[in-house]
Amino acid sequence: MSEERQYELIFVAAPDLNESEVGALNSQVEEIVSSGGGRIDKVDNWGRRRLAYEIGSFREGVYVLVLFTGPGSIIGELDRKLKVSDKILRFLTVRVDEDFRKASRTAEKRKAGSQRRDSAKSLPGEAVKTLDPSGQAVSEDTNRSVDPEGKVE
Repeated sequence: MSEERQYELIFVAAPDLNESEVGALNSQVEEIVSSGGGRIDKVDNWGRRRLAYEIGSFREGVYVLVLFTGPGSIIGELDRKLKVSDKILRFLTVRVDEDFRKASRTAEKRKAGSQRRDSAKSLPGEAVKTLDPSGQAVSEDTNRSVDPEGKVE
């Protein structure tokens, strides 16, 4: 079962690492993903940030987000290698393809509803009710008075 899914990996590296060492960690993750038959979609280095709680003796960490696509077998190897690394304080891998599908479906439904509402507003020949200065409802297409039930007089 080698179905490709989309995953999000976020890891917190030790704050005493320089840019080249963080880049080496990124290339290590990329190598694991590509050797497992996956591909990296996005790498986002968030930089040094304060931790919510102290991990070891560190109060800060370098946060890196990696979005990748591949089979589920990559996750086991990735977890194994990240656990033994002393440079990684914490990491979390989450499958996000279902979330993206739900978000895209919701966006499509909203767009379709918006288009329906926009098209309903501009129907030709539809009597649009407005009020004249005396407070009487008037139909714009015929300029005749309209009674409160919506019938044209």
